[in-house]
Amino acid sequence: MPSLIVKLYSVIFKYQQKHLLQSLIETPESTKPNPFGITSRTNESIAASNPSFSDGVATKDIHVDPFSSLSLRIFLPDTAVTSSLSSTYQVPNYGGYSPAAGKSHRKLPVMLQFHGGGFVSGSNESVGNDAFCRRIAKLCDVIVVAVGYRLAPETKYPGAFEDGFKVLNWLAKQANLAVCGRLGAQSHIFDSFGASMVEPWLAAHGDTSSMAAPNRNRGCGFVKLLKSIASFTGQSGLTIALLKDLLSSISRCVLLGVSSGANIADYVAREAVEAGKRLDPLKVVAQILMFPFFIGSTPTHSEIKLASSYFYDKTMCMLAWKLFLPKEEFNLDHPAANPLIAGRQPPLKCMPPTLTVVAEHDFMRDRAIAYSEELRKVNVDAPLLDYKDGVHEFATLDVLLQTPQAQVCAEDVSIWVKKYISLRGHEFSY
Repeated sequence: MPSLIVKLYSVIFKYQQKHLLQSLIETPESTKPNPFGITSRTNESIAASNPSFSDGVATKDIHVDPFSSLSLRIFLPDTAVTSSLSSTYQVPNYGGYSPAAGKSHRKLPVMLQFHGGGFVSGSNESVGNDAFCRRIAKLCDVIVVAVGYRLAPETKYPGAFEDGFKVLNWLAKQANLAVCGRLGAQSHIFDSFGASMVEPWLAAHGDTSSMAAPNRNRGCGFVKLLKSIASFTGQSGLTIALLKDLLSSISRCVLLGVSSGANIADYVAREAVEAGKRLDPLKVVAQILMFPFFIGSTPTHSEIKLASSYFYDKTMCMLAWKLFLPKEEFNLDHPAANPLIAGRQPPLKCMPPTLTVVAEHDFMRDRAIAYSEELRKVNVDAPLLDYKDGVHEFATLDVLLQTPQAQVCAEDVSIWVKKYISLRGHEFSY
């Protein structure tokens, strides 16, 4: 059974969250629509960004969409600058931390992280999410990009899902800009406001080298692109060796979603499969679904037995889905809610390797387990981590982050994901 501390915190959490959900439900519809959207509630405890490698990780906030409140917090572990592996790539001063010329640093894979909160609360800048992302950045040795997607009901479905894929496209653009930078073309590229579009931390430390070579068709198109860039920048003498080096470049990206964020991560993974080469050179190599916010019209055993479970229970889930889905689309078998409905595209066999994390006392555990089983049936690497005495989001809630179980969970995740982000793979796996 969960500890007394967990039980007490669950009571407080459920009281506060139900009050929030009820107040949002009772708000007149005419006052809710907000195209720009919001990414956090006023009652959310926010951690300020710190670009000085506090606790071994530097952070900064950026906005990537002028038409919405979509925001990102980037977590850069200090291993990017303390490693003996050097990089000659340089970026202009961006303020705060900026890679110094001649300093040793290395390229790191990127992980897109989507926070939980039932689509209506939570934030990529919250105290709990900030601490969790710092832990993951250090354990996995990755650059974590935490997505501040727009919340419901101000922004209904598919707003948060579209935000997730928009960030993936933005990351693909950053990967291409990094390649352009190696050709000396970066200084010629500007956005509509005349400012450089490159994100300095990702350009300096994001991994765009030494990956598996793309297929032949992709390479042919990329050669033409590189030759065009070389001609534009006056580097017509681009060598075959450099072309081969750039053609072997492909960015490794991992998706990690917590609770409702897991639903967003799964959607982004499916969209990435559908997009295919349009995301080149970006490649989603794996995804981690932690305590997915899945539900369906036919209740599972856990949805019956644990209807009044700790933290998120059946009543709260129903309220959250009513706030997130447009009234005319409300259906517990909606593609955003139920991953096992018939006809869902793309086919499961096309999905990336997927690690699913569930807890013994999680109301939504059975549907997540069933999804993991379906992925394994079509030979997708889809292990399941099931934690005894665990509750929904035990590894990410601020009050529970320092528990031994939360730390072990993060370590387990890092062991698995290193199979897909390490150049040599990893000797441990599930």
